[in-house]
Amino acid sequence: MPDQIYNNIPDFRTLLKNQGYSLVGNHSAVKTCLWLKRSIKDEGACYKSRFYGIKSHCCIQMTPTLLCNQKCIHCWRPTEIEVPAPEEWDSPVEIMGSSIYAQRKLISGFGGSAPRERWMEANKPEHAAISLSGEPTLYPYLPELIDEFTKEGITTFVVTNGTRPEMITRIRPTQLYLSLDAPDKNTYLEVCNPESPELWENIKKSLSNLYSKDVRTVVRITLIKGVNMYNPEGFAELINTAKPDFVEIKAYMHLGFSRGRLSRESMPSHDEVYAFASKIADYLDYEVADNVEISRVVLLSRPLEPLPGQS
Repeated sequence: MPDQIYNNIPDFRTLLKNQGYSLVGNHSAVKTCLWLKRSIKDEGACYKSRFYGIKSHCCIQMTPTLLCNQKCIHCWRPTEIEVPAPEEWDSPVEIMGSSIYAQRKLISGFGGSAPRERWMEANKPEHAAISLSGEPTLYPYLPELIDEFTKEGITTFVVTNGTRPEMITRIRPTQLYLSLDAPDKNTYLEVCNPESPELWENIKKSLSNLYSKDVRTVVRITLIKGVNMYNPEGFAELINTAKPDFVEIKAYMHLGFSRGRLSRESMPSHDEVYAFASKIADYLDYEVADNVEISRVVLLSRPLEPLPGQS
């Protein structure tokens, strides 16, 4: 592990601020992503814009908790640092309002460099990606938080590791992502370093729960070369229990603190991701619907399933 990645790490809150996070209340955070910064200048957009019609410059990337019950080796966040648990939870109303305020403050500096119309649009967020850091289903009032965003006309994506199946049954976002980073339990333990080995059974329950959801569902796989990039049939069997609307298969990216755990060679090329995604599709009633080379991501869907961003 390269020592320079971890040398002189400040306390957790200072570290987050240094990395561009805006801390919200006692346990939440907001951060602008690369694609928001490009989109607000009309210089490009996230692949989610192409797949699902999301305006990248109108998207809040946030989390209601920085706590996580996994320490995934491919995570760009500093999983080696313990996150203090809150003494009490902030209310959904507080988190939503403070997140919108924090987003507007973060993009205030673009007022002079971005097209005026796009900057004004960005100040009226249309979408919340509840996926920044931590595991959002650990926040006990996640269903109510989603409802608060919905009341404001803001659509929501929730990205979960699937370890809390009971929360999967309660939430109703616009789109529900479940990360599936292993085709079997042993690989899961190696890749995700969960706080309990039994969380693998919870993930399988969550996949089954996904099948009964009346919202748009996606299973997302992050491929790490030499680690979990094998057994496409195993991935397919698990995916088939969820029968999601879409499957996103993307490459691990050598960024942030993951550089201390994995080598640059752990990143598969776009061609390798496409080939592995095609193998998974061969075991399912899905086909390659789209792909974005710059993001090394491939989207699978059922045949003739229209993409939300292109319908």
